[in-house]
Amino acid sequence: MVTLVVVAFERITVDPNRMRGLPCIRDTRVTVSAVLGQLAAGRTVDELLQEFPYLEREDVLAALEWAAAAAQDRELPLAASG
Repeated sequence: MVTLVVVAFERITVDPNRMRGLPCIRDTRVTVSAVLGQLAAGRTVDELLQEFPYLEREDVLAALEWAAAAAQDRELPLAASG
């Protein structure tokens, strides 16, 4: 038996007519990948909130939650170790 779990991401929207259909934060043009890229580059949540004053802390956390769920659902190519 397969159980399907659907998680609602209320702060993440996907619109094919906005940002080529990439997941965005609350109908803005700020993509989840842009937020994640900034965090990966070492920016803090507070720095992001200063740069994008229309975002909220919960938006950044929602982007992280979305990425965690996406990573579990897909196989990503990883570099060979060793």
